[in-house]
Amino acid sequence: MKICLIPTSFAEHLAKNIRKKAADFEIIFPELNKDRKRHFPDGEIYMRILKARRLKNKRVLVFHSGAPKPNEGLTELELILQILRDNEVRPEVFFSYFPYGMQDKVFKKGETNVAENLIEKLNNYYRVKKIYVIDAHFWGKGRKWIKKYPIIHISAFNLLKRKVQKDFKEEVLFLAPDVGAQKRFGIQGFNKTRINSYRVEVKTPKKLKKIIKGRIVGIVDDVIKTSGTLLKVYDECKKYGAREVIALITHGAMKYGILKAKEKYSQLYLTNTIKRKGANVDITDLILSTIKKHGR
Repeated sequence: MKICLIPTSFAEHLAKNIRKKAADFEIIFPELNKDRKRHFPDGEIYMRILKARRLKNKRVLVFHSGAPKPNEGLTELELILQILRDNEVRPEVFFSYFPYGMQDKVFKKGETNVAENLIEKLNNYYRVKKIYVIDAHFWGKGRKWIKKYPIIHISAFNLLKRKVQKDFKEEVLFLAPDVGAQKRFGIQGFNKTRINSYRVEVKTPKKLKKIIKGRIVGIVDDVIKTSGTLLKVYDECKKYGAREVIALITHGAMKYGILKAKEKYSQLYLTNTIKRKGANVDITDLILSTIKKHGR
């Protein structure tokens, strides 16, 4: 039986890659309106899935990337899931990039845990059976709420690492820019303090100062936004004698940040979880193997 995959607009680039590589997938692109668009003139999103009525007893995955437009993307996602719910379809949802992953707990009074709220709604209201995430920012941070939901986490680190090792003939020292990334990827790294959304302070532990000199250093992180952290870490690496500094990033959330990182780093390895011009590592095979591994 074919696996039915329904992409939002922001994941169509990956759905097209899957269609080229896997004959056992049926890609169902939502219909366009009479103007051949996904929006009405007033900006409201249009969503229609004619095949929804025949998907009840099939394996259905809704495929979504939470960038470059996280809010509009979530609206599309919810409209698709509501259509499936109306037709008694219990889908799986695959996030190539999970939006609002940094808002994963109540940090200050008056806030809400946006990441958990989204997961809870998918699981309990839309009756989503499995939720796949690739290097979600909330992962590996000891969040107790994660265990309550059917979340399957996948990391692109090994994929990126293999690409780097193929390109470089000598050993690369892989380091994380902060404690969160250290836990997420299981590697040592720097200490970071965030001042605000745009400013961070980075300090290099003594043990790193001793091993960075003369090495090729690969900085591994889940996402590029403003690149504030990446730029500070680059400066620390060069300060303590790194011969070359490269970056391995799963998600390119902001164009500005990608451009800033490229100005300093000798090489940026970036997956295509988000459709970006600078993406040079294809995530499609990892997605396919994960979906097939976690069949019904």
